[in-house]
Amino acid sequence: MKLSRYEQESILNYNAGEQTATLYTRDKTVMRKLDTLVADYPDTYKLTGQDEVSKTYSFPKSFIGYRKPRAVSTEQKELARQMMIGRNKAIGRKDYSENQIEYASI
Repeated sequence: MKLSRYEQESILNYNAGEQTATLYTRDKTVMRKLDTLVADYPDTYKLTGQDEVSKTYSFPKSFIGYRKPRAVSTEQKELARQMMIGRNKAIGRKDYSENQIEYASI
């Protein structure tokens, strides 16, 4: 069954009274990542249910994290741009001029 991008959802549930979180997903990318974690860490990540289009996992809610957005300064962007110009020149790449890099970073 082919799901639309909108239907490829993931729902994370947890509450203050329990130590585990439950993740229901229909997204194949999320499933692959969590299947790897289940295989590598079976005592921590568990596959608790599945059907033909979705899977449900459980894991400690302490593994859920929040972070603030990464801020990149103008100086950091310029340094990265100069590094890419240098790398492209080092490998002899001529199809990617400095002007293209400048416009790509805007």
